[in-house]
Amino acid sequence: KVKQQLEDCYLVAGVQYKNLTVQQMQNLRRSLPEKTKLMVAKNTLVGKAIEGTKWEALKPCLKGMNVWLFVHTEEIPVALKPYRAFQKELKLEDSDFTGAVFEGKFYAPFNQLETMPSRADVYWKLLGALKAPSARVVGVLQAP
Repeated sequence: KVKQQLEDCYLVAGVQYKNLTVQQMQNLRRSLPEKTKLMVAKNTLVGKAIEGTKWEALKPCLKGMNVWLFVHTEEIPVALKPYRAFQKELKLEDSDFTGAVFEGKFYAPFNQLETMPSRADVYWKLLGALKAPSARVVGVLQAP
């Protein structure tokens, strides 16, 4: 099941969890976007699944009690926000991300992944940058 989750995955994150009830875990799973899965799996099994893959950089997270977050969408910040809201709501300072792998690189802490712009935002900025010079040229041509 872990190997299956790793297929077509954009980000894998380890979340250290303590003192969460089954009900709280179910509520968290329900709050996550459709293409984001939260799985409880032993560190040894995750270690075997990531061996020899681009996810092997996740090895520093294979300590302690973890749940694993598999994000199957390019909208990383949108996928991570429900966990942060859940964490704040229940005041779970002890339960935080232990690290993540995105594009083959290990991030810990990974605040920059949570705040990165969405693909649509990047496209809008790119279009704005491309449009600006042509708008200036038109302005110069129309000037007296």
